Amino acid sequence: MSGSFSRRAFGLGSLACGFLGSAYARADDNTPAPDKQDATTPPQPERILCYVGGYTQHGPPGGNGDGITVFEMDRKTGSLNHLNTFTDVASPSFIAFSPDKRFLYAVNEINDFEGKNTGAVTAFSVDHGTGALTKLNTVSSGGADPAHLSVHPSGKYVMVANYTGGNFALLRVQKDGSLGAMTTLVHNTGPRMPDRASDNPPGNFAISDHSGSHPHMIHTDPSGRFVAVADAGLDRMYVYGINLDTGRLFPAKKPFTTMTAGSAPRHFQFSADGLRLYILCEQDSKVVVANFDAKTGDIAPQQAVSSLTAHFRGSTLAAGILFSPDEHFLYVSNRLGDSLAVFQVAKDGGLTLVDEIWTHADYGRALKFDPSGSYLFVANQRSDSITSFRVDKTTGKIGFTWDFTPIGSPTCFEFLTLPA
Repeated sequence: MSGSFSRRAFGLGSLACGFLGSAYARADDNTPAPDKQDATTPPQPERILCYVGGYTQHGPPGGNGDGITVFEMDRKTGSLNHLNTFTDVASPSFIAFSPDKRFLYAVNEINDFEGKNTGAVTAFSVDHGTGALTKLNTVSSGGADPAHLSVHPSGKYVMVANYTGGNFALLRVQKDGSLGAMTTLVHNTGPRMPDRASDNPPGNFAISDHSGSHPHMIHTDPSGRFVAVADAGLDRMYVYGINLDTGRLFPAKKPFTTMTAGSAPRHFQFSADGLRLYILCEQDSKVVVANFDAKTGDIAPQQAVSSLTAHFRGSTLAAGILFSPDEHFLYVSNRLGDSLAVFQVAKDGGLTLVDEIWTHADYGRALKFDPSGSYLFVANQRSDSITSFRVDKTTGKIGFTWDFTPIGSPTCFEFLTLPA
């Protein structure tokens, strides 16, 4: 982040018998077989809702948002139409659904929850008829200014990274979806790292905060066996095993991988097979492609590629990273430079930059595809807008729709498909 801004500027046998019995019954009354009948049944209409979080007035960065805003997406045009806003939540700068999408969890990126130097996490139930949110509870995140959270694939734990607090925690999920006891709180330590990377883009005057540990993202590998943490302050990628019964973490055989000094690893994406890890470094705007050992959790970097074309000059800080649904392409947002990078993913996992385009707005953060993969949305924090791009699924290239959705200080998205 630049110096003038704060830290940021997932009974087979009986089933088969049931299908057989059903087929025999249909043969008696000349009803078409199940597969033929399904093929001729028109698809059920669906609604696509988009939940957007961001910064409100309550929180260190300050913001223009009102809470979590719900939009309905027009499936033909990709435009977002406002439905409602849940306002009783402070700075929900990152949100995530439970695996079954019955619950939504949000960080509260604040540092004064219940009068203590800590942020919070809020749990909501989701009405699958209307999409409405009902707050369940809010609990301490264990550290100040939580920047990211995710839900374990088992649905048993919410995992949260506290940026300014320099730690990360696991919170047990209760049967009703609310948040229970904290089961783990980890604070990593390491040497002071440089504010800027030695391989910075030319003319980059922006800096990342390396004053100490700053966990910026926490997420499991696809198997759920390992928990990875990107620490932008210590320039390290940590890997932990998890005990699903106790919610405790333990260091992997190789506890951490050191990234380029000053590069500030921020966010990451696992390939669906769990064999590769793509790490986005904020300060030098590079993506590091690494092999991931699904047995030991070992990270082995193989390639580093810039998210900027060779002609770029000036300050930039990479922000979001996202695979296309088929994983043939990878997308990165660059703040300050206000660009989107499009990478083609080779069969061996390597990346080639194929396009870089203007976001048409300021300070693009999170990226998100709609459920069909036809549109890519960008949350533009400083210009108080969401911009969208139509996706060519063959080439991976994107074209601006010229659709701007006004919303205060947006930073994150989640989509939900509901029956009409």
